[in-house]
Amino acid sequence: MLGIVAAVLFFFAFLINAAEISTNDVFSSTNVMLLGLLCLALQVAGVGGGWARRR
Repeated sequence: MLGIVAAVLFFFAFLINAAEISTNDVFSSTNVMLLGLLCLALQVAGVGGGWARRR
């Protein structure tokens, strides 16, 4: 799930950068890309891999 979120964040970062949209410092292209990298790192680490039901 976090891998899909990372892909969406990378897409938004690409759109912000390609269209040269002026945003504030919080939603800059670099910050959105770093959030995508954070989600991707969490996915690789095993966080959010799926719903596990323990008995």
